[in-house]
Amino acid sequence: MKLLKDNGLTIALVLLFGASVAGQAYFGWRAALEDMAAHGRERESLLSYMSDGEFLSTLFENWESEFLQMWAYVMLTAHLFQRGSAESRDPDDPERENDEAYPGFWGKVHAHSLGFAMMILFVASFLLHLIYSARHAEEEALMHGQMPATWAEHLSDAQFWFESFQNWQSEFFSTAVLVVLSIFLRERGSPESKPVRAANSETGAA
Repeated sequence: MKLLKDNGLTIALVLLFGASVAGQAYFGWRAALEDMAAHGRERESLLSYMSDGEFLSTLFENWESEFLQMWAYVMLTAHLFQRGSAESRDPDDPERENDEAYPGFWGKVHAHSLGFAMMILFVASFLLHLIYSARHAEEEALMHGQMPATWAEHLSDAQFWFESFQNWQSEFFSTAVLVVLSIFLRERGSPESKPVRAANSETGAA
């Protein structure tokens, strides 16, 4: 079918995303049930688990790091180069065809709309991570008879930033590895790779 051929990449990624969220929810719930049983707490349903602070905090924590990676990648590749990489423009010939902004204010917005969108998605997922991480911390505090922290206090909490940085570092590292490996290695047919017979010094995927 033409629909599948024209949109196969998006469809496959959405299906993988859905399966991964389902797997995260199911196995997270199973782990939570084991913890509840160990502490003599009442079991909760899968739907209840998926609406609590712990699950949603981890979900948006991962989204946050991915959108940060994509935003940084879009912005850095617009201004910086890596000679020989399929992920970079050619530093000797950085201009591209049809890359001029349309005239007027909205033309300038359109010219940077991808970066804006990735930034907005990062900020939104960061805030959702903060909200649900704070809710989970509140649930834990009340369970242990402690006073819950305020959102401002939670924002300065070491655990919250540990959760963020442990994901951010992996995103930046994996992106840097792809940029460098695409200089020397190939994957025939992928736009993320240079042509198989391209020289290592050739820059860009085209």
